[in-house]
Amino acid sequence: MSIDSKAMALGLTSAVPFARTVGIEIAEVSADGDDVRAVATLPDEERLHNHVAGPHAGALFALGETASGAVVMAAFAPHLALGTPLAVRADIAYAKLALGPVRATATLGRPVAEVIDELTRGGRPEFPVTVEITRADGAVTTTMTVVWTIRPNR
Repeated sequence: MSIDSKAMALGLTSAVPFARTVGIEIAEVSADGDDVRAVATLPDEERLHNHVAGPHAGALFALGETASGAVVMAAFAPHLALGTPLAVRADIAYAKLALGPVRATATLGRPVAEVIDELTRGGRPEFPVTVEITRADGAVTTTMTVVWTIRPNR
C-alpha cells in the first residue's frame, strides 16, 4: 500500500517541529504488509555542518530518528487509539564522511500484527527500526537502530 508522503510529512513536521527546523523532508513512505519503509532527506546546508563540512552528527541522528518515526506512523497509525509511540533507545554508527545532501531509509524490524497483539494483551511492545543513511553516490555513511515502544493508553 502506498502512503501519501506529503500528508505524512505534514503530520510529522506538525507533531515534531524540530524535524522541520533542520529541513528534514519525508520523501516516501510505503507499507506492504510487514514491509514498512520510509525515506527522509536532509539538505546540504552550511548551518547543519560540522568541522569537516559534512552534516553534524546531531543532524544525522535527527534525520535517522525522523525516518524511523515515519515508519512507526505508517505501520501503527490505525492503532494509535491503543497507545502512544515513543522512542526508547537508539544506536548509531558513523562509518564514512557524509558530504552533501543525505538520505535515510528506515525499515520496520518486527511484524505489525505481533506488536499489536502484544499491545492488546496489555503489554508494552518494543520493536526496532533500522536506518541506513547514504550520500548521493550511494555510499552508506551511517547506520542506526531506533527501538520504539507503544505505551498503552490506560
